[in-house]
Amino acid sequence: MSHGAASTADTVGQAAGARRMGRGAHLGGRGWDSGGMSDVIETEALTRTFGGRAAVDHVDLRVERGEVFGLLGPNGAGKTTTIRMLTTLLAPTSGTARVCGFDISSRPRQVRRRLGYVQQTIPWQVNSLLSPRELLEVEASLHHVGRGDRKAFVDEALELVGLAEHADRLIKELSGGMHKRLDLASGLLHRPELLILDEPTLGLDVQSRHGIWEYVGRLAHQGVTVLVATNYLDEADRLCDRLMIVDHGRTIVTGSPEELKRQIGGDVIQVATASADLFRSAIADAPWVKRIVDGGSREIHVYVEDATLALPEVMRTSFDNGIVLERLTYAQPSLDDVFLLHTGRELRDLEMAS
Repeated sequence: MSHGAASTADTVGQAAGARRMGRGAHLGGRGWDSGGMSDVIETEALTRTFGGRAAVDHVDLRVERGEVFGLLGPNGAGKTTTIRMLTTLLAPTSGTARVCGFDISSRPRQVRRRLGYVQQTIPWQVNSLLSPRELLEVEASLHHVGRGDRKAFVDEALELVGLAEHADRLIKELSGGMHKRLDLASGLLHRPELLILDEPTLGLDVQSRHGIWEYVGRLAHQGVTVLVATNYLDEADRLCDRLMIVDHGRTIVTGSPEELKRQIGGDVIQVATASADLFRSAIADAPWVKRIVDGGSREIHVYVEDATLALPEVMRTSFDNGIVLERLTYAQPSLDDVFLLHTGRELRDLEMAS
């Protein structure tokens, strides 16, 4: 990662912490409707089945006003299905959900008026001969933004996502990263109470991904509530105030990234060896071992209190048992370790396989 990309990511991460201390610093004095309720999204046993299979299985979700909340999980975990229900595009099989105070089943129009939704992919080819400004002016009209306010709304959205200087170029001339920024501008144009993003950085290069994080962080700093679905661990860790890890349609665990990693505690030693079973047996009863989790056919994750004290024991045990270590590393717990602990699988490996 380049120094510039790392700096941007660090800035977004710091902003996530700052948002908890104070929100509502609105750009140019203009803000989004803050409403009165504390929970912008509230679901109870939300379920959706397809052909007898539960894509979303009894999910209880609470998203508080002004926070960035992440749905983290592999492809097929149920993230997009959950979002489609919350945006009223898909009816739940059972369970209930309220978005911005309105029931998604009985008051769908009221829900849609109060949220902005950015899908995974948007076919900009349809509007490729328009400029970003022209497209947003059309969308402002569709959102019933008054003619007198339309220019201010469009200018604000373009400025917020860094497209002001490209506002009059043709959409077909924009890069992939700019298209994603235009997606964001489209979603926030009417100043929604809630912005829902489904894999907003999917398919982007690292630099473009960090740019999108920066713009989302800017929105959140203004007090916009954001629900973002992602399978990028670093994205969830840096951007989200809280997150829910999902797998096979079910909630695995919910909390802030810091809380989830703190539940593991200590350090994680990663060992790769062809003798993984023998190594596991050799350290199973060692007093310095807190927990052992298989990380694959040749990899073992050993959770310890202090890796600097445990590493000599790992080396001694390997030598005494004739075990050849192919790789030996250690680090503080990550969200991947949280996912591995609760599911027995690594999220990074699942995404590489897909």
